Amino acid sequence: MNSGIRNVAAGAAILAASSAWAADEGLVVLDWPSYDDEFLFPGYIEKHGDMPSFSMFGEEEEAFQKLRAGFKADLAHPCSQSVSKWREAGVIEPFDPSRIERWDDVNAAVKEAFNFDDGYYLVPADWGTTSLTYRADLVDESEVQSLQVFLDPEYAGRVSIGDNVDDAYALAYLAVGQTDWTKATEEDFQKASDWLRQAHQNVRAYWVDGAELAQLMGSGEVLISWAWNETAVTMSADGHNVVSNRETIEGSSDWFCGYANVSNQANDEAKAYDFINAWMEPRVADYLVNVWGYGHGNATAMADLGDDAINVGLGEVSVPVLSQVPMDHNLRERMIAEFEVIKAGF
Repeated sequence: MNSGIRNVAAGAAILAASSAWAADEGLVVLDWPSYDDEFLFPGYIEKHGDMPSFSMFGEEEEAFQKLRAGFKADLAHPCSQSVSKWREAGVIEPFDPSRIERWDDVNAAVKEAFNFDDGYYLVPADWGTTSLTYRADLVDESEVQSLQVFLDPEYAGRVSIGDNVDDAYALAYLAVGQTDWTKATEEDFQKASDWLRQAHQNVRAYWVDGAELAQLMGSGEVLISWAWNETAVTMSADGHNVVSNRETIEGSSDWFCGYANVSNQANDEAKAYDFINAWMEPRVADYLVNVWGYGHGNATAMADLGDDAINVGLGEVSVPVLSQVPMDHNLRERMIAEFEVIKAGF
């Protein structure tokens, strides 16, 4: 889909989002900001006449603590490295694959990674990449071939990193030469933390979502960011000269997220399966790839999209890729605590 069509689609999404949908209290979804986009689950609206009720979170630990505190939801949207922790805490339970209409089309490698002894705990929904992203009209290409640019005094106050522990440490591990965080040693962790402390001196802001980062980069306040591939896709469609470089010397990262079945659900689970079935439709895959720039959990639909997926930055690269797969819980808890200290300037 070319950028002109993307602009039309994005405009339609904004117009539709302003429509007076009545939130369906019969389904509560705990989700990331902006995922209450009705083009991501049109089949649900067509069947029930309204949108689900959404409660948004900015970071997975926030969502986890909310569920542990007793917040009532039916579905939640964690990423891969959180699923085991949520399962062990008892806040999520298995899905019944027989109730997911396109289960055979769902990405096999990902769904099987979360097939524990008692069942499947994640339906893969979205995936993407995180890489060095920059204003190509204001930064020379030669200066953004290495992640060490985040430490360059020339860009003090002009860089941004996501307020997300997994993305931040993916950046830091790559920068210090560790491309597989499941093999990270204590020395690797300390090196990555020290690197983030140095980068913190240059950080203008830790962005929370793509819309915030788009504002920072669109105004020129931020020139270089560690960003999801959504940023280059959507900002380019809006006329900004923003480029993602997934082939820096040290590499880039990839991630995947999905929907989990919340234990002790707030409502009857039938609507939860309607929502999942709506998300898995090929038309949603087309929208997610061409408007958002993300990959979709329906592997069959992704294959059918072919070059469309490659053109938004989801193709193969020749440099290292750190995959944000599940890691040791104790290490991730330390990362969470240390990242908060680093952001506070200590």
